[in-house]
Amino acid sequence: MDVSVIIINYNTFEITSNCISSIINHTRALEYEIILVDNGSTESDPQFFLKSFPNIKLIISRENLGFAKGNNLGLEAATGKYALLLNSDVLIQDNALAKCYNFLQEDGNVAAATVKLIYPDGALQHNCQRFPSVRYKLFELLRFQKLFGSKIGGKALLGSFFDYQSVVYPDWIWGTFFMFRKDLLHQLPKQKLADDFFMYAEDIQWCMDFRNLGYKTAFVPGVNVIHLFGKSNGPKNNMMVNNVTYLMMEYYSWPHRTAIKMLNFLLTGKYEY
Repeated sequence: MDVSVIIINYNTFEITSNCISSIINHTRALEYEIILVDNGSTESDPQFFLKSFPNIKLIISRENLGFAKGNNLGLEAATGKYALLLNSDVLIQDNALAKCYNFLQEDGNVAAATVKLIYPDGALQHNCQRFPSVRYKLFELLRFQKLFGSKIGGKALLGSFFDYQSVVYPDWIWGTFFMFRKDLLHQLPKQKLADDFFMYAEDIQWCMDFRNLGYKTAFVPGVNVIHLFGKSNGPKNNMMVNNVTYLMMEYYSWPHRTAIKMLNFLLTGKYEY
């Protein structure tokens, strides 16, 4: 098996069904399996998925485990060399699975990769990011991105500064479309993806853990998938802020954290990361 696709469903039967259909209709030259983890849905009986998609693996959790723990539950049943964590509100296009898989096959230094995420109207989503850093905060504060131009500055800062037209190696990528080498799970601190958080910022932590193992993350250009963005979960709240604060406490020294906060205050007027 080349790729195990893991999708978490929580009360989004129609959206999740559309996601599964898009995988089936737009994936070629790849041996894959689809593992659907139902995270305690009450909207409808998760067994209904098997009527439309009898070949998927359905895992039913009686409680909502959250995003990271739900994915770890799916990974226990995965047989692929690579795993793709895919939000249920994504619509696959462009044979994206095979193209991302081929990229990872060619570069053994890359642990995880993603592709271009677009809104239904074609607008870009900024799924390639830098870790909080004094270097990049100073780069932005001093407007070096204007001095060096969008090509160099955009690749340095990523996020909304990057044009998503070329291969780049971000510090972290969104968990929306997150393909990674499954054998690396055994090298992680708990031999699984970190699942400290119910949702939000787990993708930052995963990329930090891969970086600590000596691997990179990558963005694969020329491959678009549609992300409905926000259709598969509720509104964001203080979880994101709290989770990022936890990560900073775990992975950064006090002087480093303080310097980043101060620079961010100068940039945004907010004393946060």
